[in-house]
Amino acid sequence: MELTLLSKPGCHLCDDAREVIEGVCAGFGERGVAVLFEERNILEDPELARLHAEDIPVVLVDGRRHAIWRVDATKLSAAIEKAGKHGRWRIG
Repeated sequence: MELTLLSKPGCHLCDDAREVIEGVCAGFGERGVAVLFEERNILEDPELARLHAEDIPVVLVDGRRHAIWRVDATKLSAAIEKAGKHGRWRIG
């Protein structure tokens, strides 16, 4: 399972999203579910900047857009659970 946060420096919504994502990842880690979290700065990738300049933060779950602007921990956890039911990660 991979979570990606598309962000840029100085973005307070990105800071909020990062905090939610880290909390959700920690919760799954306690259950033995590895969730890889990567943060990408859109300013370092012209194509990401073009696509998402007005929509950050963007959260991707296994490469699919899950949320923009605000991240809800309950909805993110549910998306991870749903992905798990489709065999995209293994417990333990």
